[in-house]
Amino acid sequence: MTLTLDMARKLADACLDKGRALGLNPLTVAVVDAGGHLVALLREDVTSPMRPDIAQGKAKGAVAMGAGSRTLFDRAQAQPYFIQSMNALAGGMLVPVPGGVLIRQEGRIIGALGVTGDTSDNDEACAVHAIESLGLSADPG
Repeated sequence: MTLTLDMARKLADACLDKGRALGLNPLTVAVVDAGGHLVALLREDVTSPMRPDIAQGKAKGAVAMGAGSRTLFDRAQAQPYFIQSMNALAGGMLVPVPGGVLIRQEGRIIGALGVTGDTSDNDEACAVHAIESLGLSADPG
């Protein structure tokens, strides 16, 4: 299956809805396909200007490394020079903190959801909720 624009919109909306239901800070959501290409980007009012880049960095980093950004966060602590090098290769688009969740279908990566705006754990929880609400598998790392 391919990640479609319709799916990306539903994922982003479900993520924002979950954030509102939890009373979180305004969120920004990026949805990328398996190739790391941006499919949808939504940001709530009054989010800071860097939030779209952060959300994309979480999502694109997860797809590029084949691991959710929680795994990248753990690896950054254990091997900071490796993650720094990968970020350089990725042109700075690797944000190794929770909130970048791989979207899997039947075990295959079809994209990733990157969320930013609240704590990294809350960002990740919203992403997982959105992915699972569409009957897909969330892989936060």
